[in-house]
Parts: sequence; structure tokens; C-alpha cells
Amino acid sequence: MRRREFIGLVVGGAAWPLAVRAQQPDRMRRIGVLSSLAADDPGGKVRLAAFEKALRQLGLTVGSNVQIDYRWAAGSAEQSRRYAEELVALGPDALLATSGTNLPYLLQATRTIPIVFVQVADPVGAGFVDSLAKPGGNVTGFITIEYGISAKWPEILKQIAPGLTRAAVLRDATSRAGIGQFGALQSVAPSFGLELVPVGLGDDTEIERGIKVFASSANGGLIVTASQLAAPHCDLLIRLAAQHRLPAVYSDRYFVTRDGLASYGPDRVAVYPLAAGYVYRILMGEKPANLPVQVPTKFELVINLKTAKALGLTIPRARSAEIRLMWECRSLARTGQANAVAACPLLKDEPTWLGSGPRSENDPLRTCAKGSRAESATMVSASIEDAGQVTLPIWEYRRAVLPCRRYGRTDT
Repeated sequence: MRRREFIGLVVGGAAWPLAVRAQQPDRMRRIGVLSSLAADDPGGKVRLAAFEKALRQLGLTVGSNVQIDYRWAAGSAEQSRRYAEELVALGPDALLATSGTNLPYLLQATRTIPIVFVQVADPVGAGFVDSLAKPGGNVTGFITIEYGISAKWPEILKQIAPGLTRAAVLRDATSRAGIGQFGALQSVAPSFGLELVPVGLGDDTEIERGIKVFASSANGGLIVTASQLAAPHCDLLIRLAAQHRLPAVYSDRYFVTRDGLASYGPDRVAVYPLAAGYVYRILMGEKPANLPVQVPTKFELVINLKTAKALGLTIPRARSAEIRLMWECRSLARTGQANAVAACPLLKDEPTWLGSGPRSENDPLRTCAKGSRAESATMVSASIEDAGQVTLPIWEYRRAVLPCRRYGRTDT
């Protein structure tokens, strides 16, 4: 089945069957959410706020016609198992699994209650679904990281710091996703002249010891793979990278907003409204077995210039030609701050910056119009945070026009 046969969801108005969209909830619905993060995790709060907001836009309001039961496993396998059983015992109409680490526990607890997942790397290989196009069973959802994306991290690391010859790879050696990502890194590292050194994402002591030993030799950098074990250690990883002056690339822009150097990957927040759309469709009567698993087609490279300067790095203008367009520029700035675009030399002769007015902190969206520029132009946006920190999301694009809010594609 060809990819073009599937139409990606569109935030705020997916191409759904009119009959489904016309239906309205006629009773109190119940949704169970199992998060692998801690209840006070800032990134987790933002993502689930986006999920609830999308449900409201679809007519499902917490306390009015829907009840959401949250459980926060905080990276604990035992808590994931216990909370999965608790949520299933509540008899929800649908479940949301926020990662591949807690999805197996929900599937162990139920094979009948519909489950929508996000941030699962390889649902087919893990046996969660039959195929992306036709998931089968009671589960479907959205892939956030494909193994092939991992191959971009060493390339970006070398572009930012060409003198590097070694890279410590922070990964979960016990998970399928961790093994798959490390394998992808190993396949491309020699072409960039990098020797990879694996470091476990265990407890703080293991991480600190591993990075300290690695940093005892020169010309090293860090690659932090996509893992639910990385988020709880975010501040530690960033502190150690700064302490040992190690350029680091992360899979999630959240690390960059907390003074990490660079990240490359899809927008982790944008997928939650799409997941809300799938949950809504299920509540309206559709079967998860008939909803294709989607994968991202838009990725963003985000660089923290303040951190780069502290490390003595100069960010080159040239970027990889394969980074896809993120046509809607998402600023990392807080609201009401001065627009730094005019002062950014990289923006000369680049697309026109629109929408310079302040926006809410939870919706820092500004749009960039390319006009009639040639293909493969570079698009750069810049903004200033409260502390004077400058961050640049940078993308390259290959086509004159791409859909703005289309999440992705599906494959057989």
C-alpha cells in the first residue's frame, strides 16, 4: 500500500469521516493515561496539556463529559505494571500510553480496551501491532523516533564540532529502541570518523561515572538517544556536558531549552493533539485496528547559541540537505521578548518573518513564508528568552510548498 493513500491527521480538523465528526459524546467518557514520566516533569505537563486542549476542541471537556485518570510511573517498571493494572480496573473507554516502556504493561493488562500510543519506536518489531497500515488488535498510535533518524545525530555533532573523534552514546541497553538506535549509530559513525562509546542510562551514579571516564580523553562529544530514561536525568546530563565541555546532541528540543547544545527530532508536543484525535475517533465508535499507525515526516534541528558560545563553538550556516521542512516556525522564546530575527545575520535573503507579536507561553508559534524562493533554501528563526538566551531552530527544505500541519505517513 502506497504512502500517499493515507492522509495524515491535521491538528484542529483532521480528514475524518463526516459521520464521526458530527457525533457528540452522549455520556461521561473515561480515559486512562499512563505516563512514564514523573508527575512534576515539566515536559510531561506540557504534552498532556496539549492532549487535553485538543480534546476540548473536539467537544470533550474534563469534568463535563470526560474524566481522565492519570498515572505517573516516573521511569519505574514496577510502577508501570501496577498503574497499568489500576487503570484497566477502572474500566476506561480508551487508554493513552506515552511511551514504549509502559505500553507492554497495558497490553498485558487488557487486549480489549482500545489503546493509543505515542513515542514508540518500533511497534511492529516489538509485536504491538501487525503492521503500520493495519495495526489489528486493540492498539494504534504514533511513532516518534525511527531508528534511521539516529544516523543524523553523529552527522550534526561533526558539523557543529568538526574536531571530534569520539562520542559517548547514552542509551538504554535493555530496550529494543535503545538497541536499535545504537545499531543505527554504529552503521554511520565510521563515515564521520567517530568512535562510539556506549554509556548506560541507569541511575545518576552510573551516568556520572561513565561520562567522567569518557571525558578523561580529548576530542569527545555526547549523543543522548531517545529514551524515557533520559528525561529524568535531563539536568544531570546537561550539567555534565558543560562541566566536561562536551558538545552534545539530544533527541528532544526540551533538552535545548534547558541549556543543552543541540537536538534533532520531531516535535514531541505536536503528536499529543493527534493522539487526542485518535482517542476521540475511538470514543465515537471507530476501532483502533482500522486506524493506521503514523510516523513523522517533519523534523527540527534546534541549536542553543548561548551554550555553543560557552563551548567556544561557531555554528556553520551549511546544514544537511536531508533535513525536512518545518514550515511553521516554532519559536523557543518566552512571550513578550524582543524579536532577534532582524539582528541575526543568518536571516539575510532568507524567508520573510511574519507574526512578530507576542503569543502565549504554551503556544509560541510564528509562521515563516517562503514566497518564491528556490528549493533547498535554509530557514532560520531566532528569539530571546528571559535570561537573554538565544536559540535557533534551523531547517532546510527541499520543496517549494509542503503541508503545514500534516504529521506523517504510514507504511505497510
